[in-house]
Amino acid sequence: REMLTVSTICSILATILLMIAIESSYEEKYKVMEYNARVFGLSATIYEMENNNDSVYMIELLDDDGNPVKPGEEGTIVVSGVKENPPVGLFTGYYQNEEMTQTALGGKYYNTGDMAVRDKDGHYWFIGRNDDVIKCSGYRIGPFEVESAMLEHPAVVECAITSAPDPIRGQVVKATVVLSKGYSPSDELTKELQNHVKKITAPYKYPRIIEYMDELPKTLGGKIKRKEIRIKDNQK
Repeated sequence: REMLTVSTICSILATILLMIAIESSYEEKYKVMEYNARVFGLSATIYEMENNNDSVYMIELLDDDGNPVKPGEEGTIVVSGVKENPPVGLFTGYYQNEEMTQTALGGKYYNTGDMAVRDKDGHYWFIGRNDDVIKCSGYRIGPFEVESAMLEHPAVVECAITSAPDPIRGQVVKATVVLSKGYSPSDELTKELQNHVKKITAPYKYPRIIEYMDELPKTLGGKIKRKEIRIKDNQK
């Protein structure tokens, strides 16, 4: 066993004290309102100020032209006020990448690159990353909703939803699937999975292409490499 050095112990204690100080500051200034918004099984917690209900993170949803969207419309999540009053925990830039830093933080807002919808009650529903959203025949389809529907079927262990090029529709929804034990790829199963997604989501969101694999490409941390799947499909 390796023994902790004095400097390591001091660093750990300093981190703990800092976290206590921040939590104490928040408890004095903010009240916590928990909205049990179902964002892929996670509960979203929003911190609001006691006095004027201004959010710690002032979030807005903007369209492609930078205009605020109406409730029920999709938009990109941006955080405003990051220059005047940087919120605790927000990063200050990409390491040795000034171009990406300017794209995210160079304007009036911090552009998260995430897509969401705000309902009439003010709850935000995550759709997916800008790069992952599929544009098919004029529809914008969030991949994670389709993935969630696919994973509800007993035949599916893992699934990655990506876009695949299509000469007519521009893009179509593709599902790359790892099957459960006892299931084998077949035209009948493909049709069953497509109908399953149509029933749970919407008819236009079903995967027109389903590819079966023994395992999905992943990073060392276990994250699915969706970009790798898209690149291979674009090269076909």
